Amino acid sequence: MPQDFSNESRTYPEYLDEERVKSMDEPKDPKISDPKTLVDRRDFLGGATVLAGSSLLGLVSAGRAEAADGVADRMPPIPADKWTDMQKKAAEEITSGPRKELVGPFIPLLRSPEYMSRLQKVGEYLRYKTNLGSNISEFIILLIARNWTQQFEWYSHESLALKAGVKPETLKAIAEGRRPTAMTTDEEMVYDYVAELLLHQSVSDPAYARVVNRFGEQGVIDITGLCGYYTSLGMLMNVTRSPLPPGIAPPLATFPR
Repeated sequence: MPQDFSNESRTYPEYLDEERVKSMDEPKDPKISDPKTLVDRRDFLGGATVLAGSSLLGLVSAGRAEAADGVADRMPPIPADKWTDMQKKAAEEITSGPRKELVGPFIPLLRSPEYMSRLQKVGEYLRYKTNLGSNISEFIILLIARNWTQQFEWYSHESLALKAGVKPETLKAIAEGRRPTAMTTDEEMVYDYVAELLLHQSVSDPAYARVVNRFGEQGVIDITGLCGYYTSLGMLMNVTRSPLPPGIAPPLATFPR
């Protein structure tokens, strides 16, 4: 079970900062993410106990690690001439909206067109219409992509996060499973919130207070919703083994079992 901090004055993120072992040496390769890098999970958790098979911003279970290594796509694209009327309608909703293309998670989701239609409307709001700012939205998306070692989502959103103003060194640390050291104040409070949510399935009063004071109650709902939505996509694509575009190497390293 996760360590109990109820009798301590420190929050869990503060514990991480104080107890983390020294980070591994920075790789010489300047790329943001090196798929050959293997990160010791102790470097991220600093000795905190984790349930077998669970993950937290850089821990990945054996099944999820193997699913990213070029194995066969379990649910490849359905030929358009085989689509049902409901599938045609759901696909049109995607291609006529801001996404423009039927790619990534929507390839397997087309097997359940009504679910896809309902889910993509939630995702459209969370990605394009919240008041969080694209920098925070993309930051959260990449935290969840790293948590699930979701190669397609990282590939799709890394450049968007950079464009939105997230620092390359911040993304590099997240990709390697480390707590970034150069985060903005907003990024830091969101990182702590998401880290606690993933580890404890809840958040402490201090982490909650910082986020609600900065983003309001609607912001708390939207941040938590982003975590849930991209967790759903991560689970879906890892189960169905949705591939990267041809010729693209996996951007994220897998982690020791």
